[in-house]
Amino acid sequence: MFISVLDLYKIGIGPSSSHTMGPMVAAVDFRQRIAEHHVTGTKLHVRCILKGSLAFTGKGHATDRAVALGLHGYLPAELIETDVNALVATLWASDAIDIGNGKVRFEPAEDIIFDRGESLPEHPNGMIFQLIDQEGNEVLEGVYFSIGGGFIRTLAEINSIAAPLVMESGRGFPYPFESAIRMLDMSRESGLSIADMKRENEHVHHGDGELDRGLNRIWQAMRSCIENGLSAEGLLPGGLKVKRRAHALHQQLLADPEEATQSDWLCAYAMAVNEENAAGHMVVTAPTNGAAGVIPAVLYYMVVHKGISEKQIQDYLITSAAIGGLIKHRSSISGAEVGCQGEVGSAAAMAAAGLCAIKGGNTLQIENAAEIALEHHLGLTCDPVGGLVQVPCIERNGFGAIKALTAASLAMRGDGEHFMSLDNCIAAMKQTGEEMSHKFKETSLGGLAVSITEC
Repeated sequence: MFISVLDLYKIGIGPSSSHTMGPMVAAVDFRQRIAEHHVTGTKLHVRCILKGSLAFTGKGHATDRAVALGLHGYLPAELIETDVNALVATLWASDAIDIGNGKVRFEPAEDIIFDRGESLPEHPNGMIFQLIDQEGNEVLEGVYFSIGGGFIRTLAEINSIAAPLVMESGRGFPYPFESAIRMLDMSRESGLSIADMKRENEHVHHGDGELDRGLNRIWQAMRSCIENGLSAEGLLPGGLKVKRRAHALHQQLLADPEEATQSDWLCAYAMAVNEENAAGHMVVTAPTNGAAGVIPAVLYYMVVHKGISEKQIQDYLITSAAIGGLIKHRSSISGAEVGCQGEVGSAAAMAAAGLCAIKGGNTLQIENAAEIALEHHLGLTCDPVGGLVQVPCIERNGFGAIKALTAASLAMRGDGEHFMSLDNCIAAMKQTGEEMSHKFKETSLGGLAVSITEC
């Protein structure tokens, strides 16, 4: 199994990797399929039917906007410097999309359907794109699934033996660990750290220069996201009238740094990221948008307050990606599939591992740090109020960062020996997610989402 650090960390826009970035990518793919089949004309029109979690919380997660952007040919990474609200307003007023030398009718308000009936059986984040003629006959269809972190899979792919990940086979990579136990064994046998092994695997596809540039681009995007969030004020969009708090919190900490704790700083940094995400601005999937604040917050804290080196920044990102790849391979990072334990829980495990690595922890301690952080997120539900990635998501990232720091510190105090393995903890998360009610998996049908008392 191999998933590149440059794929796991994607630069895009908020508010959701599974509900915004994934559907945008799927829409672009269907647009390309229309072009390849040379089926255009104003007598044809495109329709998108959103299923499962995408239907229940798609409005709050801007899924309809994402579909419209994708069908017009826009990808998430291309929009980080764009006024997306203005662009969407323009697209919403149009009644067709240009594909090659032809046009196909598409009216977003009519042709994007939120179907709250039965989910598609393969995955809770399903989309059905259809190209239809005047008589209502289907000319072309594409079924896609947004499986978390901005990754998508088609119906054929998700039904394959390798479903749902279709990751690259470990064959041909020097250290093809598919489990934490194999990772530990390979580290012991080779004498290499997790970061060293992961870097060797990356070199199969990326030269040193390309990898370094990619890691620096990811870090700079994370840093910009935090600093943009720390400087912004006002209300977040969506109707809940949630105020941005990261700026005011940061100003308090700067005014009285002697009284500021590590937890205070981490919350300010993590909340800054997730306020930017909630606003639909640039963010890095880490490993998802909903959990995008945890990993950058811990890293930013170590850079600003501890002055770590460029090599340590890279080792943090590479080590955390190795752990994220294991979780994605063996369970899920999708809130719609396993709840927020798969999003913030995974992010905390990744951050804890990366932090332990750059603080000098050995491989056993790093694996222990990841396990501790993930273990103490088991059972965490995904119940966004109003279908928006705001309450409890923004604060939850701050607590995820705090847990990551605590897990790394606790692991560093031990010798690496521990009772529960990371593999077993990941398996427990998967089982918990499978048995969790759909009400608590990004549908806003239970938990905090239905516990609002109007004053």
